[in-house]
Amino acid sequence: MEKAIIVNIDFTDKKFRRSESDDLRDEIIELAKTSGVEIIENILCSRHEPTPSLLIGKGKAQEISFVVQDSGANVVIFDDNLSSTQQRNLEEILTAKTIDRTQLILDIFSKHAKSMEGKIQVELAQLEYLLPRLIGKGIVLSRLGGGIGTRGPGEQKLEVDRRRIQKRIAKLKKDLDDFSRHRENIRKRRKEKLIPCVSLVGYTNAGKTTLLNTLTDAKQAVRNSLFTTLDSLSRNLVLSNKQRVVLSDTVGFLSRLPHNLIEAFKATLEEVVESDLLIHVLDISDDKFYEHNKAVYDVLSELKIENKPIITVLNKIDKLEDKSWLQRIKKDFPNCVEISALEKEGIKQLLGKIEEKLSSLLLIVDLAIPINRMDLVDMIYKEGEVFSINYTSEHVEIQANLPVISANRLASFCK
Repeated sequence: MEKAIIVNIDFTDKKFRRSESDDLRDEIIELAKTSGVEIIENILCSRHEPTPSLLIGKGKAQEISFVVQDSGANVVIFDDNLSSTQQRNLEEILTAKTIDRTQLILDIFSKHAKSMEGKIQVELAQLEYLLPRLIGKGIVLSRLGGGIGTRGPGEQKLEVDRRRIQKRIAKLKKDLDDFSRHRENIRKRRKEKLIPCVSLVGYTNAGKTTLLNTLTDAKQAVRNSLFTTLDSLSRNLVLSNKQRVVLSDTVGFLSRLPHNLIEAFKATLEEVVESDLLIHVLDISDDKFYEHNKAVYDVLSELKIENKPIITVLNKIDKLEDKSWLQRIKKDFPNCVEISALEKEGIKQLLGKIEEKLSSLLLIVDLAIPINRMDLVDMIYKEGEVFSINYTSEHVEIQANLPVISANRLASFCK
């Protein structure tokens, strides 16, 4: 196991200062643990503004190098993004592998990508990150061969000239376009049938996959770690009013999720963009739930979908020792419902909220179906919710709540 030193930087100049709590800065520690390193030191630096050559001051860099030598650390992780020049200069002073926040997240993604699309998206993000850092015989190429920050494309793929890497990037983008067109065709068929799409969004490790399992019996693997789910997963859900819904799980969001990762994962995130309804899963047992809520809305804003219909799910209430403060907290989250996806508590209320939000896609109709068309009566029972039924000598009179497309098909039988 590699030994790591974490470096957080507090910039006092408000142009560079991050409006985050000390607790949220500790997120880099959770990321490092997820990547599988042993953290032996967490260093906080204070500077007025970043330096072009090192990000931090030269004296502080030398101080960290002494810590590296004394502790036996072999990797230094910065909770900021480093330019290729800063990374190269820091490695010369620190005499240890130096990676930044983006590279650490990419490392985790490379371990968790399972589907072909997920692997392509990760490789694309890695190559676009590494391309400006390919400096001939520089540090970046010479250190390849294993460990945190080096998983993914591999030595052979990186030790080629820029032109071949650019061709590889173009090929990966074309492959993702093919996946995107395939998804678009699926969405088009769903829209033709007026089947609404509901997407689960939320901070990483908020419990989205557990909720998907609870609602659809999907039996997806669940782990208490960051970014367990990278690949978009969709399952059918039938509501109590017989309305069919496609429920999709998505990659977890993160504070300051690197823009190039959002770009690389746009094919997957299109499912969120095209959704009729978002279910924002928020881990209410985490002390940092307000910061996590902001981080999610920052990503939704970047995707330009922050104004979509949203149900906020206050998840993991089973972990709360005192639930009395929930009523006060709920005032800060309009249209929310408190649940435990694991213990299946509050699920009925959540399903009721989903039905309420999607009610505009249903239509209450009064029909007179000919007595010899019992096949249509069967269809109404399968596709909708029957409120009343009355048999006469010539007709079956039915009042039902049906998807609009089904109601349109039966328009000639309306009373």
